[in-house]
Amino acid sequence: MLIALGGGLGSVFRYLTTLFINKHSQLFFPYATFVANIFGCFLIGLFLGWLEKNNITNPDLKFFLVTGFCGGYTTFSTFSNENVSLLQANQTGTAFLYIGLSVILGLAATWGGLMVSKL
Repeated sequence: MLIALGGGLGSVFRYLTTLFINKHSQLFFPYATFVANIFGCFLIGLFLGWLEKNNITNPDLKFFLVTGFCGGYTTFSTFSNENVSLLQANQTGTAFLYIGLSVILGLAATWGGLMVSKL
């Protein structure tokens, strides 16, 4: 239930971010998504750091803030955190493989979905 609540709030904040950015940006660049992704990365780091600094081990709070809110706001934040964890564990090759495959296959999957939808 906490994940659903956090995810719902994250989704609403993502929408509000998009409205705000699009209102103030006229350039051809996906600023709203870019800002949401980067801000989501900041938030997941902030939440995880705050939980660790304060030795808060309650999984409910992590589910609400990290899995729920950040997951609803953007899954890019989770992707970023997983790669930071891999790099911190000296798994550089795995991190770069994950990054490269995620970007390339993500773009290919989006393109493939567009092509299939036109059949």
